[in-house]
Amino acid sequence: MTLTQAQQKLYLEDLSIGDTFTSRRYEMSAERVVAFASEFDPQPFHIDPVAAQQSFFNGLAASGWHTSAVVMRLFAESVPLATGIIGAGCNVEWLSVVRPGDTLHVVSTVKDIIPSKSKPDRGIVIMENLAINQDDVICQRNTATLLVFRRL
Repeated sequence: MTLTQAQQKLYLEDLSIGDTFTSRRYEMSAERVVAFASEFDPQPFHIDPVAAQQSFFNGLAASGWHTSAVVMRLFAESVPLATGIIGAGCNVEWLSVVRPGDTLHVVSTVKDIIPSKSKPDRGIVIMENLAINQDDVICQRNTATLLVFRRL
C-alpha cells in the first residue's frame, strides 16, 4: 500500500482485506545475534559459534525471539495505525533459520477485519507478517490479532 501524506495514520475504516505493507530492510549482524541471545536466550547455538557448528543448526543461529523482536520493530514502523499496534494475540511460526548476515524485511497483509458489535469505536484486524530474508526465504510467519480503532 502506498500512502499519501493525508493517509499516514490509518484507522479501522481505512483498511481493507488484502492491504499490504512492506518494511525497510534490517541486517542481523553477528554482534546483534550474540548480544540478544546472551541477554535473553543464552543457548550455545545462539552465542557460541564453535558449539553452534555441532548443533542441529550447523552454525550460529539467531534466536527466534530476536527475529520476533525485529519483526515487531519493522511491523510497527511500516504499518501506520493511528493508535499504534495494539496486540490481542499472536501465533508465531519459525520456518527457516536466521543467520548472522541475513537481511530481513517484513511484508504485512490484512487478512480479516471484524468490526466490534458491542463497541462501535473499534474492531479486530488479523494481519499476517512474513519475515523474508535476502534470498526471498520466509523465515518467520506471525499472525497477529490487533485492536484497531475507528476515527472519532
